[in-house]
Amino acid sequence: MSKIRQYLGISVSNCCTSGVLFCRKYFSTRRISSFTKISNHTSKISYQKYIRYIPLRLGGIYPFFSVVSNCIGDYQYLSTQTSSTQHALTEEDLNQILSEIEKNPILGKETCHCYIEKLSKSSNLLDAVRLLQSLRDKQVFLFPKTYNILLTAVGEGNHFELLSQIFKDLLISSNFLLGQDSYSNLAKAFLKSTDTVHILKLVKEVSELTFQGSATVMNRIISSFDKCGQIDTALLIFDHMKDLKCKPDTITFNTVLAILGRAGRVDELLHQFASMKETNMVPDIVSYNTLITSLRKLGRMDLCLVFLQEMCERGLKPDLRTYTALIEGFGRLGHTEEALRLLRDMKTRGVRPSIYIYRGLVSNLKKIGKFELAIILEAEMNSSFSDLIGPKDFKRSYR
Repeated sequence: MSKIRQYLGISVSNCCTSGVLFCRKYFSTRRISSFTKISNHTSKISYQKYIRYIPLRLGGIYPFFSVVSNCIGDYQYLSTQTSSTQHALTEEDLNQILSEIEKNPILGKETCHCYIEKLSKSSNLLDAVRLLQSLRDKQVFLFPKTYNILLTAVGEGNHFELLSQIFKDLLISSNFLLGQDSYSNLAKAFLKSTDTVHILKLVKEVSELTFQGSATVMNRIISSFDKCGQIDTALLIFDHMKDLKCKPDTITFNTVLAILGRAGRVDELLHQFASMKETNMVPDIVSYNTLITSLRKLGRMDLCLVFLQEMCERGLKPDLRTYTALIEGFGRLGHTEEALRLLRDMKTRGVRPSIYIYRGLVSNLKKIGKFELAIILEAEMNSSFSDLIGPKDFKRSYR
């Protein structure tokens, strides 16, 4: 294997064609058992590593696939062509690719992945997109990682007209279960764009796809734009959703509430919360916690108590997050009596306090000179240490 790698490395730098011919000769003159030992060496150093040493184009798509076909097929030579048109993907080319995928779907798609990766790195996006479109017409979808590579390349080139179809193909290929990196790649593609037409068009097309959990995809798109610092675009997508087939759900509103809260936009925060209730969307514990936590950071403890009462009237029980926001908020403002009252109320309701609540209260009491009360509370914390929620409990809850 090292001999092949070394030879291909030399061949690529000196004579690309001889490298391809060597691969053909090597694999066609060995028994299948020999290749099996090579291909089964480990999954991480399998045939695709050797593919990467092969030149991208030697006048068409055939040279690349002929080597791979010798590795994973019947060890028969594929016909090679030298064409002056380097951007022509013929029907014969496509049939050969489909044949490889039909023989071995995983290896065939891995082959396409390596090929598209090379095309993207060489900024040859037209051929890559043409190949994806041809495969899509045949209802063949590649690995999500393949679309992610092309999605990044298209975004870096500001080819917004291609983003929508690539992203939709990515959704279909992953059965609409995308990783966060895919959404991040999408949002990053629009970082340098000031024109919102393309993103709104993409959102509309995605919303028109009929699939279960479409709101989840839209929610993650909004969240990804927020994480990339494109707050206004995230909010614009949210407003646009109201006129689309895929309507905002409770999670959508909760996401927007969190965005507005972090941005310190109180008026919009309260407006969206009111709008949520006007559209017959019932706020849940996450909605109220997001609202109370955001208002606490802005020092609006008066409103925090109002919404605490409202959530209790709706039958929602305050949890650790609710009390943590309220107790920390009042404690930092020096209203320790109210903070201690909430701590007592918390324990009465059977909600286990965290060690951080105690530490925060002790610190705030010392800051305002109430040392005796701080000592009493610290002793209470130490005596009930095993019953308090600590770092391990938080890690477990976020897994």
